[in-house]
Amino acid sequence: MKKLSALLIILVCSTLIACSNGMKINGHNARTAYKSVKVIKNRLPAEQRIEFEVSFWTIRDSFKDDGEFLAKVDGKEPQEVINLGKELYQERKNAGYEAYKQYSSWDEMIAKFGQERIDQEKTRREDPRDRANNVLYKLK
Repeated sequence: MKKLSALLIILVCSTLIACSNGMKINGHNARTAYKSVKVIKNRLPAEQRIEFEVSFWTIRDSFKDDGEFLAKVDGKEPQEVINLGKELYQERKNAGYEAYKQYSSWDEMIAKFGQERIDQEKTRREDPRDRANNVLYKLK
């Protein structure tokens, strides 16, 4: 019985240790990196989500080789990803990257993407099939 309780304690402790990196990107492979980014994005406050997303995809676009990309993002927290994204933005802007010429700063670019996201959500139409599959009862 003592061995069972000791084993249970060890199991619980190891589970807690394994779950402690919830806000860090798991860069062991591309699949786990994308999954962890999705989880992290959903846990972030709304005002940081777009900045985090844009930063992550800027990093991905900058490092085409999977190994190099995963080395850059593995173990990074959201703010570290955002900071790296800002650095890459500035490097690309200074190098004359065509897509960034329309923005005067990182903040302007993020604001524009944020506004586009808001506009997309406003124009999203409800699918009539969703109404037909509604499980809520109509109370009279």
